[in-house]
Amino acid sequence: MDTTDLATPRRALAVGAHPDDIEFGCGGTLAKWAAAGCDIHHLVCTDGSRGTWDAAEDPAQLVVTREQEQIAAAAALGGTSPVTFLRWPDGELEAGLRQRWQICAAIRTIRPDVVVGHDPWKRYRLHPDHRNAGFLVTDGIVAARDPLFFPEQAIAPHRPSTLLLFEADEPDHVEDVSTSVDTKIAALLEHRSQLRTTMHVSATDTSREEELAAFATRIRERLASTGATSGFDAGEAFKRMDNL
Repeated sequence: MDTTDLATPRRALAVGAHPDDIEFGCGGTLAKWAAAGCDIHHLVCTDGSRGTWDAAEDPAQLVVTREQEQIAAAAALGGTSPVTFLRWPDGELEAGLRQRWQICAAIRTIRPDVVVGHDPWKRYRLHPDHRNAGFLVTDGIVAARDPLFFPEQAIAPHRPSTLLLFEADEPDHVEDVSTSVDTKIAALLEHRSQLRTTMHVSATDTSREEELAAFATRIRERLASTGATSGFDAGEAFKRMDNL
């Protein structure tokens, strides 16, 4: 990898398409930064209302559940600031002007040194929400830094110093998360509604503990493989962009 370990930012904003995307993509990094004094912020673009394999589930109740889970996960990582929920319908997120306005306003209000989000240029990406959430981050940064975009917001422009994109095909930066693996896993497990759909943990008691252990092992192995590329016990990889 070209670079490793940014200096701990004073404030960081992570943008995810759905509840749990941030924990999967950069949970270890956020936990490490929070432990070192960084003010970490979560922004979730969609309402997560379709994040189930149960056709009988009430989408409105699922939205409430997933927001509660996301708040708990952010706190588990060390976040003390409110989570921002844009609540666009799950599966229907667009990289449109209204959504860009919202991301721009969040960046100008929170004023992060570092922004973290999905890589919109990942090849063969299946889920449109991930792709569009990534473009909203890049487009929102451009709008937030330049004063003639959305002047009606009446918020001073803000230019983050660095953008880190997770899920990248060609990462060039690794964060050492050797000290925050357990915290990342704990935060992921706050997303209990997603145990079956994204973590492959069944709802039955007979195999639940074994499957939870297997999930944690998969996360540890993935982080170890990424970290090994830079000599770390565990790592999270990103595409890094500076001079924004």
